[in-house]
Amino acid sequence: MLQLTLLLENIKTVGITGHIRPDGDCVGSTLGLYNYITENYPDISVDLYLGDFSESFGFLKNSGNIIHNYAGVENEYDLFFVMDCGDVDRIGDAAGMFNAAKKTVCIDHHITTRKFADENYVVSDASSTSELVFNILDKDKISRETAECIYLGIVHDTGVFQYSCTSSATMRAAGVLMDKGINFSKIVEETFYQKTSHQNQILGRALLESITFLHGRAIVSVIKKEIMKLYEVTPKDLDGIVNQLKLTKGIECAIFMYETATHQYKVSLRSTDKVDVSKIAAYFSGGGHVRAAGCTMNGNMYDVINNLSVKIEEQLEAAND
Repeated sequence: MLQLTLLLENIKTVGITGHIRPDGDCVGSTLGLYNYITENYPDISVDLYLGDFSESFGFLKNSGNIIHNYAGVENEYDLFFVMDCGDVDRIGDAAGMFNAAKKTVCIDHHITTRKFADENYVVSDASSTSELVFNILDKDKISRETAECIYLGIVHDTGVFQYSCTSSATMRAAGVLMDKGINFSKIVEETFYQKTSHQNQILGRALLESITFLHGRAIVSVIKKEIMKLYEVTPKDLDGIVNQLKLTKGIECAIFMYETATHQYKVSLRSTDKVDVSKIAAYFSGGGHVRAAGCTMNGNMYDVINNLSVKIEEQLEAAND
């Protein structure tokens, strides 16, 4: 296991970042680490770089200190953390700072992680990167505010402890965090379940226009840029749609796609039992977990769906042999 205390010895400056389009686990793990270091190592200067994320995470301590616009920033750090990211290409504008850092650390739980840093703490069967952050912290020094960040990250990557990645260790970590005095029910309600009217409308549109294929074993829904504009939503408002698609009875694999540029789609994949979506995502230069993964694909939406369908069908047929 990574020894954070040793890593921070004689360190004056720390940079932290996560993947582009940060989700709950990315925000929770990065901000949890940021808060812990600033609270317990006041002599260390820490900067956190992340893209825009859900406004519902705004209650987290020091979320206002996150640097969102860092294109062209070339700060050099003694130590640079990359969180919840399996490939340096997915940190976007932070890549220059990663390359310039004196030492780099990757903390991640994706099975497809390439272990690209000087030190890599990668546990592919962990529930979340936030759980891994919890593991490396001194439990007595975790504040309530830091606990809120880590708990939020765990909640989001486990689907409120429903997904198969949830383990007894995950539940023990959640218990310790709850004992710090966090309002755990409010975190779940307001950041995982609660939706804006625009989010509900785009979810309804996605469900209404979803199509099943492969004899009802797979489902897909596509949102194009003009539809996102019509409903006044951004990519961060689309979280949860693929998980809702997966709940359709009889579905083994769910696909949700949204258009990012002409003939380019961000693809999210979820599966129940027979399909390893991490292999499909990796084939198309993406990554993730056995039951949850993603990638970016080029082509018109029919080409993208057909290419994904071939890989899904291969696994379904193998599972039935």
